[in-house]
Amino acid sequence: MTKLHELYEQQGQSPWIDNLTRTAITGGGLAKLSDEGIRGVTSNPTIFQKAISGGDAYDEQFRSLIGAHSVEDAYWGLVTEDIKNALAIMRPVFDASDGVDGFVSLEVAPSMAEDTESTIKAARHFHQVIDEPNLFVKIPATAAGVPAIRQMVSEGRAINVTLIFGLERYGEVIEAYLSGLEAYAGDPRPVVGVASFFVSRVDTEVDRRLDAIGSPEALALRGKAAVAQAKVAYQIFLDRFSGPRWEALAARGARVQRPLWASTSTKNPAYPDLLYVDNLIGPDTVNTMPDATVAAFNDHGELGRTVDEGVDEARRVLDSVAQLGIDMEDVAQTLEQEGVASFVKSYDELLQALSDKANALHER
Repeated sequence: MTKLHELYEQQGQSPWIDNLTRTAITGGGLAKLSDEGIRGVTSNPTIFQKAISGGDAYDEQFRSLIGAHSVEDAYWGLVTEDIKNALAIMRPVFDASDGVDGFVSLEVAPSMAEDTESTIKAARHFHQVIDEPNLFVKIPATAAGVPAIRQMVSEGRAINVTLIFGLERYGEVIEAYLSGLEAYAGDPRPVVGVASFFVSRVDTEVDRRLDAIGSPEALALRGKAAVAQAKVAYQIFLDRFSGPRWEALAARGARVQRPLWASTSTKNPAYPDLLYVDNLIGPDTVNTMPDATVAAFNDHGELGRTVDEGVDEARRVLDSVAQLGIDMEDVAQTLEQEGVASFVKSYDELLQALSDKANALHER
């Protein structure tokens, strides 16, 4: 038994891997991670850009696709193949957990982040083309994404809401999930959802603003805002998934939309490598970690329940940040824009690399 197993069995937190490559699928790496306690998989355009551009594992399939498909359609063919095979590997976890874990996430094209109708159409398409119960379609929590999330939940579809950076938007995401469940006429038990709250990038942006202020009070708050905000987000989760409204849905079999801590590798080498893991452990949560963070947790992670410890102190940290003139909602908006732009950049760079590869094959 690994610490990953203990994390779930003792603390009720599901460890997922924030990476997906064909070599991990075909070479047994993903199956090994599952055996070691990994309970789900997340992917995004940047992950696929690195995977597909990083070697020749996709070349044979790409050659077979490019003759009859556009470069973009060929890309989705490559991605769909990986997702389907990863879903098969994780299906035993899904079955054993009664449909709580074992999910693999596929994100809609990042260019759709500000287009509600295109997002809805794409999410439906993925759920129809990849007709597996443990598929999560990822929809970004932009202003345009929130109504798409509600619509998908109202149709009984499993959605991973991504790119949440602030408390206000998190509240809107929960409302989209609850109202979507209320509108869904079918059995809500298979309608599983997670809300991916990005953590480390919050410290990166807040620290930048604290450094610009430069006072001793400001510098003393470096590296504290992200965990503080996540702890407050967990309190929002507990509050919103309780009381008469939630109890009416739970009586029908509805499941909570678990908070998922994303972006949990430490970006600042001066901070502990498990800053965004050890401090956010608690029931009904997920932590999706890159490979190095998974290895670090198995080696020296702490297993205590921490997500609801020091909540008053967390609120004081956020109050202190606000008193210095840093608007956390502006931080969230900045990070959302940067997150979308980063995924668009990765997506465009990959399509260009595939176009170059297609041209080279054509010239041979």
